[in-house]
Amino acid sequence: MSSLKTQAIQTAITGNWQSAITLNQQLLKEDPDDIEALNRLAFAFTNLGKSKNAKNLYQRVLRLDSKNPIALKNLKHIDGFAKNRAAFTYRIKEVSTLFIEEGGKTKVIELVNVADSKVIGLLQIGEPLVLSIKRLKIFVLTQKKHYVGMLPDDIARRLIRFIKGGNAYEAYVKTVEERKITIFIKETKRSARFKNQPSFMPLGKNKIAFANPPKNSISENEPEESENSGDSEES
Repeated sequence: MSSLKTQAIQTAITGNWQSAITLNQQLLKEDPDDIEALNRLAFAFTNLGKSKNAKNLYQRVLRLDSKNPIALKNLKHIDGFAKNRAAFTYRIKEVSTLFIEEGGKTKVIELVNVADSKVIGLLQIGEPLVLSIKRLKIFVLTQKKHYVGMLPDDIARRLIRFIKGGNAYEAYVKTVEERKITIFIKETKRSARFKNQPSFMPLGKNKIAFANPPKNSISENEPEESENSGDSEES
């Protein structure tokens, strides 16, 4: 992945829409038919209230790929919001404040084993998701229980222990591309058992661990629980 594309994706994750416009426009100078860049650029324009620009870009995507699920979905939303400007403005504010990061309590995570395009294409930025534990895995589902993807194993093992110890978390769709979904997870309740233990401490992309972990802390290097240790599916 090029450095420029990586930066463009990161601006979408952080909600830096003006920079997203600049970076994706640069990508399109290199390849005017870059569908992912066109979709990212359109979404950035949408979040800045420039629905006409966004609509033109989504229509351009559909000329290149008439069945592109992201463009089809977002065009419908733009048309709907055009009839209710107040709802459109509120939605932008709602999404922009949803992803406020808190050290140790939030993390942006790229899912693995993602669903097919029919499911991905229906996802909304800011849509709440369900975290479902099954054995040593955490499955990510829509509110209607449709499979979206899975958390990486290292993060899943860690969160399972926190959840079973009394912590609670919420998850939301952060970014959606054709074969890539990132979600935003935030800790909403911390058990007294883990009062001094943050849920997330990044050590690079999708890595979490403790520096100088306290006694009885949760470590990614702990032996995994056996499948017969009483794990059950939760949501």
